[in-house]
Amino acid sequence: MNKLVLSLTISGVLLGSVPLSHAVNTQRGGFMGFVAGCCFGVRAGAAYNDGKNIHWREWITLIPGVAIWNGIEGASGKQTSDYAKQYGSVFY
Repeated sequence: MNKLVLSLTISGVLLGSVPLSHAVNTQRGGFMGFVAGCCFGVRAGAAYNDGKNIHWREWITLIPGVAIWNGIEGASGKQTSDYAKQYGSVFY
């Protein structure tokens, strides 16, 4: 129990000491920028902060095993321009 309390205290101190950087777009960044970068990768986090939305296909990759769908389409040679035509420039 003491180790758990100590670990939580150290984690809280470390997380509290990390400076929060602000996104260029004042409507972006923050917690959703963190989620985008942490869960979907640095490219998705940067795109979110640039004003792009997180696509529903990225959200479903949080379910284990579903990401294989993206891998199959990547192997078939799909490009960002193909997704922009299909889903619109708000996402890609």
